[in-house]
Amino acid sequence: MKILLAEDDCCVAQSLTAALAEQHYQVDVATDGQKGWEFVKAFSYDLLLLDVTLPKLDGINLCQQLRSQGYRMPVMMLTARDTAADKVTGLDAGADDYVVKPYNLQELSARIRALLRRGSNPLSTVLEWGNLQVDPNLCQAVYEEKPLSLTPKEYRLLELLVRSGHRVLSRSAILENLWSFDEPPTEGAVKALVKRLRQKLKSAGASNDFLDTVYGFGYRLKAYS
Repeated sequence: MKILLAEDDCCVAQSLTAALAEQHYQVDVATDGQKGWEFVKAFSYDLLLLDVTLPKLDGINLCQQLRSQGYRMPVMMLTARDTAADKVTGLDAGADDYVVKPYNLQELSARIRALLRRGSNPLSTVLEWGNLQVDPNLCQAVYEEKPLSLTPKEYRLLELLVRSGHRVLSRSAILENLWSFDEPPTEGAVKALVKRLRQKLKSAGASNDFLDTVYGFGYRLKAYS
């Protein structure tokens, strides 16, 4: 799952990004509202976290702009403004939730999961592909009842492949979903990631071609009957 965090406080942005990364979310950070708007136009996000008091384009106006342009992804406002009037303004602007700073990280995480479940791509309880089970809520994967010990990026790639079904996942799609804007991958990073994931699946009993390479196009999981 990919999240855009629009936050101009560097310390808050860094700490929240680190906390979300531990929960296997991929996070891009925009330090002002205009950059947030440009990120949304350039990339696809599952959730937006918007500070209300952003420079250049504040969170309220950014949210209104997003909704007026047809963007329907969930939006959560993060702000120190805690009056009822402020909350009404944020929700009327198109936000799906309104969280007052300072927030409890566990509660914020639960609210994020709730919004993602209600979004256009809701989280399933367990995703299955043949003998493989992937649990998005726990960020865990099991093959033939054997738990897979995966790094965050390995897990996100596996979940992305399962969600893609029979479609071939291109390298560019993998790069966009697994690496943040500020974290450009090194050459061959996707190939190396696929190799590591394939080895871990094989160690759990999967065939060598369970994670299949479609030469010239990308990758997909082997079809099963």
